[in-house]
Amino acid sequence: MMFLRYAVYRFVTMLLTLVVVSVMVFVIINLPPGDYLSNQIAELRATGQAEGVAKAEFLRTEYALDRPLWEQYLIWAGFAPGPQGFSGLIQGNFGWSFEFDRPVGEIVGDALWLTVLVNLAAVLFVYVVALPLGVVAAARSETWVDYSAAFVGYLGLATPNFLLALILFYYGHKYFDLPIGGLMDPIYEGEPMSWPKVKSILIHMIVPTFVIGTSGAAAMMQRLRANMLDELSKPYVETARAKGLAPAKLLAKYPLRMAFNPFVADIGNLLPAMVSGSVLVSVVLGLQTIGPFLLAALKSQDQFLAGFVLMFVALLTLIGTMISDMLLVLLDPRIRYGARGQ
Repeated sequence: MMFLRYAVYRFVTMLLTLVVVSVMVFVIINLPPGDYLSNQIAELRATGQAEGVAKAEFLRTEYALDRPLWEQYLIWAGFAPGPQGFSGLIQGNFGWSFEFDRPVGEIVGDALWLTVLVNLAAVLFVYVVALPLGVVAAARSETWVDYSAAFVGYLGLATPNFLLALILFYYGHKYFDLPIGGLMDPIYEGEPMSWPKVKSILIHMIVPTFVIGTSGAAAMMQRLRANMLDELSKPYVETARAKGLAPAKLLAKYPLRMAFNPFVADIGNLLPAMVSGSVLVSVVLGLQTIGPFLLAALKSQDQFLAGFVLMFVALLTLIGTMISDMLLVLLDPRIRYGARGQ
């Protein structure tokens, strides 16, 4: 019951935080002077294209861009009726992309689930690599195993993602016949899901998963190693050793559980960091994720497209943070007792 109440509390907190974030996102994307349509109107007037000016003015009225900023926000979020009634984010209408001249939902539809898929694969890669390497490096501290793991970690942190992408781009295709660019073969784009399409996506994800997850795995491995070494130096470990507890059991039962807390807490930052950090990788590898759309939207001041992508990243952050909080409550008795005391 206590856990359920905490889960409901965290969910409500997440919704309130999302509202605050939406205000900040809307204000920030409107900080630069003008917008896509006002810039277009100025260019059309300079070239004497009256018909284009009339169309742009109609779009400004249709999407409430001629109203005060506070009213624009309420309409965009769906808290107030606009020219089309209540039709904002909370109603599932993500707006219109002036850059691509299409609804935002159509543009990011396929890109959203591909973005989530690629980044979940990268997160899985981070944990699968960082957990064993960090534990082994701490258990074999100041040995060749520790030094080798540290070398791999520093190499992963020091190598820029786009450079690693280019290297794997070339050598992966040359020696392993891995596909070049994209997340699926062109013949499957726009086609319904099938087993050949799934296989094509899985093969295409090998290089992006490795590239996006390498730096995160290296950083997390170093953090876990440091936490493990700190726990291994504490008196309760010496007491457990003196009682004759087997090294593997000792490692898993006490120090690993305590050192695992920051490891779990990083879930909240890992997903959005990978989405934002993979923008350049997506451009280099030609991935059909939301990264290139975000870059194009920010460059052209396409506010509805940019606003939705930033809100999507914020939602990933809040969901990841909520998941990590739930896992920490289940993992660490000290957190459970602290919540009960409140």
